[in-house]
Amino acid sequence: MGMSVTISAAGERDAEQILKLQYLCFQSEAELYGDYRIEPLVQTVEEFRSELARGCVLVARLGEEIVGSVRGAVVEEGTGRIGRLCVHPRLQGHGLGGRLLAAVEAALSAEFGVRRFHLVTGHRSEGNLRLYRRSGYAQVGTERDRQITLTAMVKEAGADSFATSA
Repeated sequence: MGMSVTISAAGERDAEQILKLQYLCFQSEAELYGDYRIEPLVQTVEEFRSELARGCVLVARLGEEIVGSVRGAVVEEGTGRIGRLCVHPRLQGHGLGGRLLAAVEAALSAEFGVRRFHLVTGHRSEGNLRLYRRSGYAQVGTERDRQITLTAMVKEAGADSFATSA
């Protein structure tokens, strides 16, 4: 391709492109669970813009194209929640998800003083679970979202990540 992928803060002008990428990336999750009404597939532009205004949204760009995205927000004092990590299918498996995850952790720590990170992923989403475990997350329980069981995971800020070259 000849271009490198850069990670930066998202702006309001990125909203529609992020949602299109999110819709593309979460199709496989919907298929895995047999539920095409999962939140990432039904989120509106207005809901996303509200999220953008109150949290930390990062994008990965290849030239002008957004090829990855992740979100973070402070949910309680010292704890950040990370969600909607997605990487364009053609770029998956090259470490971009790990880079986005590390970038949102760093941003939440620097901007909001977050010392602990929390995220959830589907219990059947083996690729996601591998990434999060390699990145230092540990399972702490489960949550339910409609009929889907989600694996809840946490990581303390500064915890070692094993995904240095993933």
